Amino acid sequence: MSARTHTRPHPATTGGVDIRLPWWALALPVLAFVSLLVLLLNPSDAQAATDQPAIAQFLERVQQLLTR
Repeated sequence: MSARTHTRPHPATTGGVDIRLPWWALALPVLAFVSLLVLLLNPSDAQAATDQPAIAQFLERVQQLLTR
């Protein structure tokens, strides 16, 4: 007894995918990125700001890790 082969009922589409995102799906990541960038560029606006900019602290930490 032979088994039936299953075929696709509809041929696969070769066109592009049409996906629509809501406006906030792009706006929220952009807003978060811009706000973090502003805090990084001007850390004195942050509440827990120190005398050194964040970039200097980051580079100092990398240097400490590399010298060990």
